[in-house]
Amino acid sequence: MKFYAKSFGQPHRLGVLAGSFNPPTAAHLQLVDAAFGYYVDEVLCVVPRAFPHKEYFGATLDQRLELLQRASDDHLPYSIATSEAGLFLDIAAECRAHYGPVELSFICGRDAAERVLSWDYGRTGAVEEMLREFELLVAARQGEFEPPAEHRHRIRKLHLRGRYDDVSSTEVRNRIARSEPWEHLVPRAIVERIRAIYS
Repeated sequence: MKFYAKSFGQPHRLGVLAGSFNPPTAAHLQLVDAAFGYYVDEVLCVVPRAFPHKEYFGATLDQRLELLQRASDDHLPYSIATSEAGLFLDIAAECRAHYGPVELSFICGRDAAERVLSWDYGRTGAVEEMLREFELLVAARQGEFEPPAEHRHRIRKLHLRGRYDDVSSTEVRNRIARSEPWEHLVPRAIVERIRAIYS
C-alpha cells in the first residue's frame, strides 16, 4: 500500500472506501461523510492498481489520485492510497500491515455489497473469512441492502443525507460524452479538472 495523503494520528476505527474513482463523485464524498465520526475515525480512499472485475480506462491512475486529492480541498480530509490488489480481503491485509490492530470496515453501496458477498473467490469460506477481518458499512443504492441472516451481525446500514441512486462515475462519463449537464454530480473542487480529463 502506497499513501498519497494521510490523516494525522492512529485511528481506532478505520473505514475503507475502495473504488475505481473514474471520476470521484458527490456520492463518494457522501459515503465519506456518512461514515466519518459516527462509524469510523479515519476514512481511507483506496484505488487498486488492478481490478478483479474491470480494466483500466478513462483517467489514468495518477489522474484519479489527483482528483481525489483535489476533491478533499472543500471537504472532510481523508487519506488516499493505492493497493496492489482489488479484492477487499487483500486490501484489508495491506491496511493491517500498515495500521496494525484496528477495527476495520469497508464502505460501499448496495450493488458493491452484493457483488462482494456473491463473488466466486475460488474456495469455500472466503466470505466468512472476510467478515471476520472487517465489517461492511452499506448504503442504500437503488434499494436497501438486505444481508443474509448468517452475515447480518457484521453488516451495518450506512445512512446518507439525500438520495444518490443515480450518481455514479459511469453516469458522469456518459453525460460528458452526450454533452449533457454533469457538473452537479461531482465535487465542485474538481469540475474543471474532470472537464479537462474526460472531454
